[in-house]
Amino acid sequence: MRYGLPRSPSPSPVRRQPRRRSSGFGIPSDSESEPEEPVSDVDRTPSSPSSLSESVCFDSDGEPRVSLSVTKREPRSPAERRHIEETVAAIRLRTRHHDPYEEWEKQTRMDALRTARKLHDNDLLETYEQRARLRDQDLHALTVRHDQQMAEVQKLLSALKFKQQNEFNQLRIQWNEQDKVQHERLECAIRLEEENHRKKLEAERKKREEEERKRKLEEEKRLAEEEKKRQEEEEKRKQKEAEEAAQRAKEEAEREKRASLAAAEERRNVLGMTLPDEDWIHARQTLKNLKAGPMKTVKGDKALKTQWSAIRRQITPKIGQLTQDPATIARITSQIFDLVYPQQGVSQLLYMAALSSLAKAILLQAETEVTAEKKSAFPLALVTANLLEKLPAFPDIFFAKLVQRAGGWPVPCAIPSTDVDGTALVDGARTKAMGYRVHNNEQESTSDYVSRVSGMMRVYFLVMAAPVSNPLDNIFRLPRYWTYFARMLNDEKLLPTAVAAQVLYAALDVGGMEARHVWGKQWIKLLELLYEAATVGIGGKSETVLGGPTPEGKAACVRVQLEIENIIRS
Repeated sequence: MRYGLPRSPSPSPVRRQPRRRSSGFGIPSDSESEPEEPVSDVDRTPSSPSSLSESVCFDSDGEPRVSLSVTKREPRSPAERRHIEETVAAIRLRTRHHDPYEEWEKQTRMDALRTARKLHDNDLLETYEQRARLRDQDLHALTVRHDQQMAEVQKLLSALKFKQQNEFNQLRIQWNEQDKVQHERLECAIRLEEENHRKKLEAERKKREEEERKRKLEEEKRLAEEEKKRQEEEEKRKQKEAEEAAQRAKEEAEREKRASLAAAEERRNVLGMTLPDEDWIHARQTLKNLKAGPMKTVKGDKALKTQWSAIRRQITPKIGQLTQDPATIARITSQIFDLVYPQQGVSQLLYMAALSSLAKAILLQAETEVTAEKKSAFPLALVTANLLEKLPAFPDIFFAKLVQRAGGWPVPCAIPSTDVDGTALVDGARTKAMGYRVHNNEQESTSDYVSRVSGMMRVYFLVMAAPVSNPLDNIFRLPRYWTYFARMLNDEKLLPTAVAAQVLYAALDVGGMEARHVWGKQWIKLLELLYEAATVGIGGKSETVLGGPTPEGKAACVRVQLEIENIIRS
């Protein structure tokens, strides 16, 4: 803010040095005496003809700015000079005044701010320390609980490892014994076949030598008798020799082929091995004989039908009561055995009908319970294995019922165009032979069929690996597990189906790890072929992969890949 007095309208002011000491505002000091009379014109001594004028201006910081100009004016009156002095004094007082209350209020605010900051810092420090203490306490409690849990897990793992090692040692001993027996059988069969083949070759050689000797004698006689026609006869002889050689080569090839097939069949008979078609035919024939014989007779006889119905009604709830408890498994096995095969004995027809009902109850339980929960297959497989071991004729009937409800997948093989009795399998008959269910003339969906078949096959694979005191039938032994995979990989018609992928996954999930311990590197090679079929394509062809293009097949194919990777990594 600026304070100032009116200036003279002089167009060209001329500054001059003040003649006396003035105050900081350009006003004469209070200690100086001022003449009460106006200064005369002579005292001003103008430096130019123009008149002088004097004005005082004040800047915003309170310092005066003196501007003197020479002008002609009337001398100030005492009142004007007094007014000017009071104004200057008021300005000086205002610029130099300090209010104590404002200073106190300012200082109080600063103290309050410092106190608030200090309290805030203390609160934050206390909060951080409390959080650190709570965090340390939680960490300590978590560490203690983790140590306890780790100790429990280590104890459980040690027990499981010890149990697994014992089971592995027992299986290794059994396998070594079986391998030794099979090796001796193979060596004996090979030696026998080599001896037979050697004798056959020796007889053929002698026969050829005799024929050659006779032919030479006849040729010499013919040459001596018909010298003139030698050329013609020579050509005929060469032609005849060529035809005979071709015929002999053909006969020799046929004989070798028959011998090879006979030797292969003999080796299979020695080892107890069969072809897929033979297994399917045997199962279908057993099923037809069962339906046409015992089942038809029992259903036609009122007394036998009553006994059979009573046995069947008792079997179903016992199968449904199975749990993971070994005592329960042993108890139910004993009860079913006594029910089907009592000590006082039953008629053969009633016994076969009861075995059929028992197999059907087991398979129905596998279709429902195992599909919903995989763990329920284990007790069901143990009971089945124990009954297969103890009940006569039950293995053939159980496998026949399994083929009836699952089609050719237990073998595995594709369903042929004709049945065992020569009847053509077309439309509904073929669908029934494949194991599909039909309700109200509507065939079940593919997903339901896949789930149902995989549940039954899971029980079948568990039966192969189940521990039993006596060896089961060949079709339920562990070597059948290898045979199943070999047959599946050799049949390119089955692999592109969703059922094949799901069944192979169930087989790997059940016995993949155990098969690696039994067959070692050979099993790894077989898994590599299966993995190639699931990733690259069947036979190296990317057009067809394991499981086919359906959603169920793709999902099952991914499960097979993951299971193979898990087996190889472990």
